[in-house]
Amino acid sequence: MRREWVHAWLLLLPALVLLFGFTHLPAVQTLIDSFWSTPRGRRPSVFVGGANYERMLADPIFLRAMVNNLIYAALTIPASIALALAMALFVERRIAGRAFLRMAYFTPTVLPLIAVANIWLFFYLPGFGLFDQIRGLFGLRPVNWIGQPATALYSLTLVSIWNQAGFFMIFFLAALQTIPESLREAAALEGASRWTFFRRVTWPLIMPTTLFVSVNATINAVRMVDHVFVMTQGGPNNASTLLLYYIYEQGFRFWDTSYAATLTVVMVAILALVGIGQFLLLDRRVHYR
Repeated sequence: MRREWVHAWLLLLPALVLLFGFTHLPAVQTLIDSFWSTPRGRRPSVFVGGANYERMLADPIFLRAMVNNLIYAALTIPASIALALAMALFVERRIAGRAFLRMAYFTPTVLPLIAVANIWLFFYLPGFGLFDQIRGLFGLRPVNWIGQPATALYSLTLVSIWNQAGFFMIFFLAALQTIPESLREAAALEGASRWTFFRRVTWPLIMPTTLFVSVNATINAVRMVDHVFVMTQGGPNNASTLLLYYIYEQGFRFWDTSYAATLTVVMVAILALVGIGQFLLLDRRVHYR
């Protein structure tokens, strides 16, 4: 027994070393760096205590980024999940061209995020883009979708929903295929409508998958940076600045690594609290009783 125990830990050792070296150790170091100043030239870093956190609370751009992220998450999370579930329900049925539709829905997921951003830049191009060409057919004036504060953030939101809904669809599709066919037959014999079957059988049975997808959607809503970097760079006037992009700016553009570490600690804490809250609140609903 002892030999098997040692063998098991030896098998886990490479993964544990990588996990500790590239996840836990950097996380601890980031927490420590948040209490020190940024070294510059010959001036070494000094212990500043909670000064970086006080600066963060008084930073209007940070507060703007948090509000933007809340709006972004409030739109992308439910919309992505709802769209993914709708697509999965549609392509799960026996319809003509089902394989092609599944591939078409999933294609945006396999595209590089930079390529996706550049494709949508063409869609949003004022006057010549796809959206303004369609609007022109109805005599509407061109709109600078990503160049004005009123629409920049919502333009990014639409791109993210389009990009990740196909990925979530795969999980819902796999969950739908595990529902026993006998339940469908029994519901049909009882005269239950499709909506009743979905509400009373399908939805409860796929709740574990929904929880998994919602946690991933929450993480994606906080770690989005590629589309912001390519399409808007946080503009105009920080209207589309998200938290991770602001961390990137502080750490790599302004080289204020200590302040970036402070922002990172806050981001990780928010993700941890939201993730734990999702599991605690939804744990009783993920099992069909």
